[in-house]
Amino acid sequence: MANQPLLLALDQGTSSSRAAVFSPTGELIASASEPLTIKYPSDGWVEQDPLEIWFSQQKAMKALATHLSKEQLAAVVSCGITNQRETTILWRRKSGEPCGPALVWQDGRTTDICSNWKADGLENEWCKRTGLLIDPYFSASKITWLLKNEPAVASALSEGDLCFGTVESWLLWNLTGGLRHCSDMSNASRTLLMDLENRTWLENFSDVVGIPQKALPELVPCRGDFGVISKGLPFSGVPIQALLGDQQAATLGQLCLNKGEAKCTYGTGAFLVVNTGEKIHRSSSGLLSTLGWTDENGKATYCLEGSLFNAGTVVQWLRDGLGIIKSADEINSLAQKVETTEGVMLVPAFTGWGTPHWDPHARGLLIGLTRDSNKNHIALAALEGIALSVSTLVQLAEDSLGHSLGELAVDGGAAASNQLLQAQANISGLKVRRPANLESTAKGVALLAGLQSGLIENLSNLLPHNKNGVDIFTPKIDTSSRSRLKSRWDEAVKRSLEWHV
Repeated sequence: MANQPLLLALDQGTSSSRAAVFSPTGELIASASEPLTIKYPSDGWVEQDPLEIWFSQQKAMKALATHLSKEQLAAVVSCGITNQRETTILWRRKSGEPCGPALVWQDGRTTDICSNWKADGLENEWCKRTGLLIDPYFSASKITWLLKNEPAVASALSEGDLCFGTVESWLLWNLTGGLRHCSDMSNASRTLLMDLENRTWLENFSDVVGIPQKALPELVPCRGDFGVISKGLPFSGVPIQALLGDQQAATLGQLCLNKGEAKCTYGTGAFLVVNTGEKIHRSSSGLLSTLGWTDENGKATYCLEGSLFNAGTVVQWLRDGLGIIKSADEINSLAQKVETTEGVMLVPAFTGWGTPHWDPHARGLLIGLTRDSNKNHIALAALEGIALSVSTLVQLAEDSLGHSLGELAVDGGAAASNQLLQAQANISGLKVRRPANLESTAKGVALLAGLQSGLIENLSNLLPHNKNGVDIFTPKIDTSSRSRLKSRWDEAVKRSLEWHV
């Protein structure tokens, strides 16, 4: 084991930074993680400290290195970076000093900016060129807000010393000692600044945003040679050869290699991604067209995506907000104590709705309460609320593609819950497949680095390994029960959308 070549993945997520090493067949050898602070300075505002993001990633790398033998450390041949997407960071080119907070993908403070762009008639062209919608979720309006509200940003801009990047750009910059300022096409496709078909920066839209082209990172394929980890850092000298947004990485890690194959990741949010092959598939129902990954020449695989802003946050709220559980896994033992929610529903729109409503003003609801309702019903309603939200995405994708997805591969921290996955199978009507290792995001970018380094010849060769230790959940309710539940859910969601009116 110690003598086989190993692949390093740096997985920078919303709530933690992780580092892991994998074998060339995708087996997890060791991992370490560091928690990351999330700040909510005002209603709908979500931000982080760019330096804490970088320092937490360093700590995870250092902790991982201590878990490995000298032989294993020497066997690491390639590194891949995967990251929370859309989160926006601006910094000075000369010093590397951040010019303000990192505005997290969930952040909704830019609603007015987006409304103004829509009023100016920009949305149709912006959607056509990028595959996205004008929404605070994406990076463009976050850049504009920082330009207008952070004096340090305006100062760096006036001096021609400003750099923009999403999190992979920020990490690559720091890992290479400022030698590389790059964004891969999967992450760039989430900024509202990349032409999805031509895979180039859109100069006219960067002008609208207010960011000069020279402040943008170099646009690169997801595979390539992106420098080496600098001296003085853990894993110094290891080449960085893959960059990939977290949801695309999870799709690759689940080996959804063929058109029509789908996965859902239950992390801070929940994200359904369907492989649509070499052609861009466009939806009229709020699903996003996005770039999945590229080969070393930049040839793209595209995906259709549904994005929900709250999944794991629901469990955190039950723990930290309501205090009805002391640890995340306790939600399962509570939910097991009741067969149904007895009419209780929890709509997890804490920071607004993503797909399909794209309404940053929407808010969460807990409804259907009676005097007999207790924490067990609320726990089960929380899990069902996540599953019902995802099932809406599944239905939209199936309608858009014209066929059933049949099977849904799942991963992410909340996917450890059997109750959640059984609810997902029941409500979606799909077979739900959970791998033995839920770290599909880190695995995906490690495999991509393995392809670039030549350690892996073809990802399809790994499919037999993907069947080991898999759990399968199949639907256990009938069609009429499913329809009644969905009907009640649609009414509850409607109320959450009307709450701010």
